[in-house]
Amino acid sequence: MKSTRTAGQFSRVICSQQKIVQSVGLRAYSTQAAGSAPAVPKLSQPNPQTPTNPSSQHVIPERTYGNLKDKDRIFTNLYADGDIFIKGAEARGDWYRTKDLMMKGQDWIIDEVKKSGLRGRGGAGFPSGLKWSFMPKVSDGRPSYLVINADEGEPGTCKDREIMRHDPHKLVEGCLISGFAMRAKAAYIYIRGEFYDEAQNLQRAINEAYAAGYIGPNACGTGYSFDVYIHLGAGAYICGEETALIESLEGKPGKPRLKPPFPANIGAWGCPTTVTNVETVAVAPTILRRGSDWFAGFGRKNNTGTKLFCISGHVNNPCTVEEEMSIPLKELIDRHCGGVIGGWDNLLGIVPGGSSVPVLPQKTCDTVLMDFDALRDVKSGLGTAAVIVMNKQTDIIAAIARFSKFYKHESCGQCTPCREGTPWMWSMMERFVEGNAKIDEIDMIEELSYQIEGHTICALGDAAAWPVQGLIRHFRPEMEARINQYKEKKALRN
Repeated sequence: MKSTRTAGQFSRVICSQQKIVQSVGLRAYSTQAAGSAPAVPKLSQPNPQTPTNPSSQHVIPERTYGNLKDKDRIFTNLYADGDIFIKGAEARGDWYRTKDLMMKGQDWIIDEVKKSGLRGRGGAGFPSGLKWSFMPKVSDGRPSYLVINADEGEPGTCKDREIMRHDPHKLVEGCLISGFAMRAKAAYIYIRGEFYDEAQNLQRAINEAYAAGYIGPNACGTGYSFDVYIHLGAGAYICGEETALIESLEGKPGKPRLKPPFPANIGAWGCPTTVTNVETVAVAPTILRRGSDWFAGFGRKNNTGTKLFCISGHVNNPCTVEEEMSIPLKELIDRHCGGVIGGWDNLLGIVPGGSSVPVLPQKTCDTVLMDFDALRDVKSGLGTAAVIVMNKQTDIIAAIARFSKFYKHESCGQCTPCREGTPWMWSMMERFVEGNAKIDEIDMIEELSYQIEGHTICALGDAAAWPVQGLIRHFRPEMEARINQYKEKKALRN
């Protein structure tokens, strides 16, 4: 599988949310018969650093990250190069000896996930094995549930839909493995209603898994009963928050709940529930087959594994691609997207993890690594790994103003700081786009963002505040220049 494609081939993987930035200038997830199972080799780990002879003058080369080999990719049908459904999935190694994995027990599965270092791929980056271990090991009479967040409403994000559209059995098998580890009786996949094709393909994969005996009353011949259901949402961004998603799943308005109690204690229908991301669950079977050490061999410490990155905006070949964690941002763009339109020197800034994380200027993008810790250290975040590239033809103030409008529109209105603060922030940003503001108002909107951040039930308030904070942190001179230009034009008119 080639990782570099033409713009035409990638047209099917560009996410619909790219329209948000286009409007401001970014146009441009066994019981197989003997003999039928495919050979799934135990793949070797990435080459470790070779120690040098103490008496030698040679220096141990610094470890580099990126350039993931095809043999190490988990999502091998990301571009629908092969059969999407069960025969193709089995040929690629899905559902291979799944029964054997389950027979090793729930504790073994969770321990392997912990040792792999897998962190949530939906944005927060919480250690997955630890999160799964919060579920009760002994039932008090209430059933436990696994809920998959397939809403994917973060602007710029287009990875989970590719799994559901082109590799759905990865998700279905992942639901069984992770659900079994948590002692859940069923998985509910909450998918946004706009993902029509994805929902159709996923439902067909579920039906095929039932027919093959992989899920149902005797999943993979283990005697364990496990069901998988699809629930279509209505496209509200707030339903990406786990408790709002649960509320919506129960048929209520999608508004976040106060915590505690946490979902692992009282979740869907008052029962123990874990809400997790599509990609997080879909990689679990491969981690168990290849070994936790294999997965932990990629990326830096506490930032291990492979990751789907979705790159859009001002690049020559927008794409969704699987790469090693900790790959340099510049290499990611140059290797898989053909570089920035107009060249790297024409780069203005990059939003590295979806619209909710602060933008980074070119000088930071030159060297920053794409992982949780490296991006945190530069006051941004990996988020969903949705990379939005903006070159110097972009009106950066208008781009961030468009983000502010999105968050204003998507606020559920439950918390006063968010309900009242996001409209004010958007209104002020619109004036900054025009320049019709005072220099002091830059400090005012920054203070407003901090009054929203950390003062709401869920993280939507933070998501609305951070883009504005990033703009002021790195592009304040542009904001001041816009204001001064407006004043000059007004003075000339008078």
